[in-house]
Amino acid sequence: MAISAQHAFSTPHLHEVADDRSIIWFDIDNTLYPASVKINELMGERIHAYFVAMGLEDDEARKMHMRYYSEYGLALRGLVRHHKIDALDFDRKVDGSLPLDRVLKPDPAVRRLLEDIDRSKTRVWALTNAYTNHAQRVLKILKLDDLIERVVYCDYTKPDFACKPEPEFYHDAMAQARVNDPSKCFFVDDNLKNVQAARRLGWGSSVYFQEDPQRSELVASGAQHPVELKNVEGVDATITSLHSLRKVWPQFFKAPMRDQL
Repeated sequence: MAISAQHAFSTPHLHEVADDRSIIWFDIDNTLYPASVKINELMGERIHAYFVAMGLEDDEARKMHMRYYSEYGLALRGLVRHHKIDALDFDRKVDGSLPLDRVLKPDPAVRRLLEDIDRSKTRVWALTNAYTNHAQRVLKILKLDDLIERVVYCDYTKPDFACKPEPEFYHDAMAQARVNDPSKCFFVDDNLKNVQAARRLGWGSSVYFQEDPQRSELVASGAQHPVELKNVEGVDATITSLHSLRKVWPQFFKAPMRDQL
């Protein structure tokens, strides 16, 4: 059954009972779509323009952007903390102005991957550092919004919102999912620090996704078996194709890779 956007992006009500199934957490940006479409670059250009519009010279804006990103996980958090900007105005001018409809397109193979997850064994949620508006836009364009049950996002309406890789953000995600046992959480993200943070908190499996577009296409088509890279320190597995999750987490898939393995 399709899940409405309102339900998919809402916070669980207190009367909801705990769910004993495991839960798979997908990062959204550069995970559910390839980094090679260069959304990050488009976003970086807009963030830089926002700093410059504050009256900073190019070099100063670049340095401050990088410093805030390194110190706070998101440049926006540094801007809110030190410059008291309107986070929702920032979101409109940065994420909200991205030409997602032109750059992104649905990938049937990624949709099949999510469809093949056995929902009797696990829930499928998303965990993103974006605001809800961006998350909804991306999932709708990718035609995955009906397969992601809920999204835990950065709440820009709160003055001191948390984000990955801060432990508080993961704890809040578990609280929203009503998960008490961190070993029931399975996580995949393209940011190494985010994956390592989840693993330190005892999440059941934390997978680092390093995109290799050529290999991903071959794996999705069945021309090549999924192959994991040598493990990176502080993570449970490293993959170059999202489709390798079938091999990393075989217990959650209904069947082998549709006769591709």
